[in-house]
Amino acid sequence: MNTYQAVRDAMSTILTKDDSAVVFGEDVGFGGVFRCTLGLAEEFGRERVFNTSLTEQGIVGFGIGFASMGQTAIAEVQFADYIFPAFDQIVSEAAKFRYRSGGQYNAGSLTIRTPTMAVGHGGLYHSQSPEGFFMGASGIKVVIPRSPIQAKGLLISSIRDPNPVVFMEPKILYRSAVEQVPIDDYSIPLGQAETLIPGTDVTLLTWGTPVYHCETAINFLNAPPEGLAKHVPESLRKARVELIDLRTILPWDVKTVEESVNRTGRLVIVHEAGKTAGAGAEIGAEIQQRCFLRLRAPIQRIAGWDVPNGLAYEKFHIPDPVRIMDGLIETLSY
Repeated sequence: MNTYQAVRDAMSTILTKDDSAVVFGEDVGFGGVFRCTLGLAEEFGRERVFNTSLTEQGIVGFGIGFASMGQTAIAEVQFADYIFPAFDQIVSEAAKFRYRSGGQYNAGSLTIRTPTMAVGHGGLYHSQSPEGFFMGASGIKVVIPRSPIQAKGLLISSIRDPNPVVFMEPKILYRSAVEQVPIDDYSIPLGQAETLIPGTDVTLLTWGTPVYHCETAINFLNAPPEGLAKHVPESLRKARVELIDLRTILPWDVKTVEESVNRTGRLVIVHEAGKTAGAGAEIGAEIQQRCFLRLRAPIQRIAGWDVPNGLAYEKFHIPDPVRIMDGLIETLSY
C-alpha cells in the first residue's frame, strides 16, 4: 500500500469494528482530494461517511458534540493550512472538555485528520506545517506518521485513544511512500519515538517527510557525492548519526530523546515549520535542561525559513538533505 491507501484501510477497519464510528468532512463522500476515503461511503453507507459544508469550525464543533455523546468521530480538515478556523474549537473546547467537567464527560473519541507539510507546489496556503501551534494545548495529542505502516497503525491508535487527536498526514507521502502493510487490525503506541538508525556521535531528530531527507543527508555525510565531497571533512565521514523519528509531537517521547542525547552529546532537530517557536524550540529547551552537562555542542535546529512558503521557491524553503548535512557537519565540528 501507499500512505493514502493505508489511511483508508485504517478507517475501514474502524468502521467495520465500531458501529458508532462516522467519517465526515469536505468532499469525503466521493473519496476526498487525496482519495483517502475512496469507496468508504459506498461500503459503509452515506449516513456514516458523508460530506459537510465548507466550515472547518463547524466540522470540528460537530465532531466534539458527536464524540461527547460517546460516539467515534473521525473528522477531516481538507488541508492543515485550513485548520486555523477550527483552532478555537480544538484548543478551547476539545482539549479542555474533560478537565472542565471534572472527568464527567469528554470528547476523547474525536480524531481530526488533516494533510500537512509541503508537496512541492503548494505555495502559501497548501504547504504549512502547523504542528507546533498545538504544543501548548494540554488535553490533545498530535501525531505525524512517515510511512504507510505507521499511517495505519498510528491512525487506529489515535481513533481508539481516550483523548482527542490531531492526526497530520504528510501530503507528499500519500503516494510516494510505499511498503507492505498488514491488512489486519494492528496499532502502534502513541507517544513513543522510533530509532531508525542507531548511532553514537550525534542525534538527528525529525518527523514526517524530513525523515527521508535526513536519511539522504546521512548518506551524503558518510559517502559524499563528487559535487559535495570538498565540503565534507574526511574526519567526519565515519561519524555515526542516530536518526530518531518522533512520530508523536504531543506528548513527545522525552525519555527516548534524552537517553540518545546523553550518549551522543549532540542534537540536531529538523522540521519543515518555521524555526521561530516551532516544535523544535520546545524540544531543544527541554533537552538542554535535561542534558546540559552531557552536551558537546549547542542544540541545532534546521527548519523552514521564517517567511511564508513561496510557490516558486518551495524547494529552497524546506530543509533539504544538503542543509541537513551542513548542520550535522557544523554540530560535529563544534
